[in-house]
Amino acid sequence: MRVVVVGATGNVGTSVVEALRADDRVRSIVGVARRAPGWRPEGVEWRRADVVTDDLAPVFEGADAVVHLEWLFQPTRDATVTWRANVLGSMRIFRAVAEAGVPALVYASSVGAYSPGPKDRPVDESWPTHGWPGAAYGREKAYVERVLDVFEHDHPDIRVVRMRPGFIFKRESATEQRRLFGGPFVPRRLVRPGLIPFVPDMPGLRLQALHADDAAQAYRLAVTREVSGPFNLAAEPVLDPEDLARLLGTRTMTVAPWLARTAMAAGWHLRLLPAAPGLFEMLLQIPLMDVTRAREVLGWTPARSSAEAVREVVEGMREGAGMDTAPLAPDEGPAGRLKETTTGVGGRP
Repeated sequence: MRVVVVGATGNVGTSVVEALRADDRVRSIVGVARRAPGWRPEGVEWRRADVVTDDLAPVFEGADAVVHLEWLFQPTRDATVTWRANVLGSMRIFRAVAEAGVPALVYASSVGAYSPGPKDRPVDESWPTHGWPGAAYGREKAYVERVLDVFEHDHPDIRVVRMRPGFIFKRESATEQRRLFGGPFVPRRLVRPGLIPFVPDMPGLRLQALHADDAAQAYRLAVTREVSGPFNLAAEPVLDPEDLARLLGTRTMTVAPWLARTAMAAGWHLRLLPAAPGLFEMLLQIPLMDVTRAREVLGWTPARSSAEAVREVVEGMREGAGMDTAPLAPDEGPAGRLKETTTGVGGRP
């Protein structure tokens, strides 16, 4: 098989490339990214392309499957930029898949595409995917789901798989995730047991996580097996504030949701935090997912627990871990933090 991975240099993309490399059925891998990486695994052909502006059909020619992982989280202060990259860019990718005659498309959706739902029981893939309107991420993921509905109707000959994972972590993504969600003012020395003051305990703060390498195995299976449709992806257990407090070596403290929202909004408006406050609201609203279909139809079982994935990324933040790709660049110390500040916290594409 020849597989094209769009967004091959990020948290999930690097793991997907490695998972595909280890599969004897995959004879050729093309990694597509806006910026060429220093990371050059053997047997991977790299193509530089911007999903917003470049002609993608020639890149996809001869592929047996395209895996679409590309997603822009910043700038959170200009939703038109992320809309062009994430929604219009996805539409261009889907169009190029059809033009190039690629028989299979695997798309990275998200738990963030789901409409608000229960936290006391899991929902399956039939739960509505209208997102949380207060967060650009939820709006964009939901809109692309609607685009895919039309795409599948218009191209019944193309096998389409939608992956809907929970929060994905690994050590090498730690600095990227600190940059995207914590910002330059989160000191590495603070991210250690005993120094984090508390974890807020509030209604709705329950989340599902998985390791990027486990997510990558699900993508590999989606590429190599004749499956289609949506798949929820998450590891056990569901993490609540008590679990997070144990992982971080701290305690919980009851916090009113309105107070947490106000604090995050203030930090964002003062350019102290890169993550828009709507993301926090979305976290409290998204449902818990049932992963039975991924286990029974895809044949996927995560090798690591959600707690192991979180523990690994926390250790990575403390170490300033990363990889030699633009999205996963390791912590550069004070000079890098200063660059993040001067280029705009939450304002970098």
